[in-house]
Order: sequence, then structure tokens, then C-alpha cells
Amino acid sequence: MAAAAERWLTSLDDAQRADAMLPWPSEDERHRWYYTPVDHGGLPLGRMRPAQQSLAHQLLATGLSRAGYVTAATVIGLENVLDHDEGWRVRANRERGRDPLLYWARVFGDPAGDGPWAWRFGGHHLSVHHLVVDGEVQASSPCFLGANPASSPLLGGHLLRPLGAAEDLARGLVHSLDAEQRAHAVLGPHAPDDILSGEDPRARVELAGLPATDLDGAQRERLRALLDVYLGRIPEALADREAAKYAGDRLGAVHFAWAGGLEAGQPHYYRLQGPRLLVEYDNTQRDASHIHSVWRDPEGDFGDDVLARHRATYH
Repeated sequence: MAAAAERWLTSLDDAQRADAMLPWPSEDERHRWYYTPVDHGGLPLGRMRPAQQSLAHQLLATGLSRAGYVTAATVIGLENVLDHDEGWRVRANRERGRDPLLYWARVFGDPAGDGPWAWRFGGHHLSVHHLVVDGEVQASSPCFLGANPASSPLLGGHLLRPLGAAEDLARGLVHSLDAEQRAHAVLGPHAPDDILSGEDPRARVELAGLPATDLDGAQRERLRALLDVYLGRIPEALADREAAKYAGDRLGAVHFAWAGGLEAGQPHYYRLQGPRLLVEYDNTQRDASHIHSVWRDPEGDFGDDVLARHRATYH
């Protein structure tokens, strides 16, 4: 990550670098995050030369698994599809209504220095954050991926579904529940119109749903597979470290909750909650073809817990 960040920053001129890099810690700005089509802060791809765009993507790729990067690149590309679906409508102060070059990158601190530093990459339906302390990645959340449209036709009758696994595994799990389990897991027949944690720097969502201790072995495997879809967004070594938090009996503390319709095509929402874990997924907008999904650590988003310990030790 440090090498990729340095290569990108070195390629920029002074005016570009002024937007791309802020001093550490820039706390207010570092905690500002969005998944809507607004200015995310930093240097947008549209103000970069093609070679600089490539370097920005190389930085993004260091923070994601191979599958995670492919999904993120697809999400960015869907801006073209959405532009088509919306009739190429021009928005205020923009030459394009939806624009795959309106994705921003920003570095906080000096990747070549000895102190903590962080970076983010985000735009419509994408927000990736990483914190590095003492040469190690210490936090990788919030991590947001969305898809609009959620499903698009491909040639030969195939469908492009960037977040299909996040939908299908959760639906398979809720369908596997018996009546008693479903009474605890299903919160109601109507789904909220978005993820409940929203763009708040602090994830505050009430614990609800069915604990994994009340699932049988096969259902637990479904739950673990679903959780892995979210943790698997980041590089394998980092994902393995996160997955270890819910290994063995510790998975029992994770709760599964569902709201909305149970069948494909119906508006629906679900979340996974446990110690240091909040996963939310919502597909209600655009006739249930517009997905928002996020993985968060309510106690350690942006690495705030790590930084608190770091400050207590060294300052």
C-alpha cells in the first residue's frame, strides 16, 4: 500500500497533490465518508491523466482482494449503465449525469514516513478505507459496495450481478429457517429504504435477530459463507485475520436479521451483528434492483480504537 500510494502521489503535480494529500491526522475529513453520488473529497479520476488513473487504481487494488477489486471495478463501470438507463440525463454542474471518473482518492499523512497514515478511495456505491500503523494495516472499515442496477442483462441470456452472492446466500439462509427460528430472525414484512447506519461515522444500530447459537450446523455454514462474502472484499491475509474473530464457537455471537419479502425480486434487507461486526444489506430502491451493502466495525471503524491505544502508548 505504501509503495502504491507513493507512486501515485509522486505522479501528481502540486495542484493535484494539494487535493490528494492531507496532513495526519485531519480527523474530521478522515471520518467523512459517503456512498452517494456526491464529492467524496480528494482528487477525482477525472482530474488525472490516464497514467495517474492507473496508479490510483493500483492503490485501490492493494486494499482489495482480486474478487473485491473486480467487483469494485464493475461497480464503477455500472455508472455507464445507469447513465444509459436514466436517459443520459445531465445533472447540475456536471457534463454527465453519471460518471465513472467521479471517484476520488485521498491519502492522510505520509506513506513514506514512520507515523500512522491512511487512505480512502470512493465514489458512488464505493467506499474503501485503510489505516496503517507501524507498517501494518490496522483497520479496513467502513467498506461499502453497492450496485445500481443490481442485475443487468448480458449477451446469451446471462446476468451481471456484482453482489449476487450477498443476496443469494442470505436468502438461502432465511429460507432454511424453521418457523421458530424465522420468528426471531424476520423483523417484519417491510424493509427499510436504506441501510440503517447510513453515512454516519459511528455505526449505531440496535442489536436484533437470531443468534448463530440457535442455528444448526448447515445453517451456521451458510452464515459463515455469507460473512466471508463481506470479509473477502479485502486482501486474503487481512480477511483471514478478520475471519479469525468469528472462528469456532465465536460465530455463535453473530446475529442474523431479515426484513421485507423473502422471494427474489421483492424489496428486502438484512444485517449481521456481533462483537466488532455490523454488516448491512438493503435492496429496496428501483423495484429492488439497487443494492447498498456495507461491512463495519462499530468499535473500530477508521481504526479509532487502534489509534487510541497508539496515542496512549507513545504520546
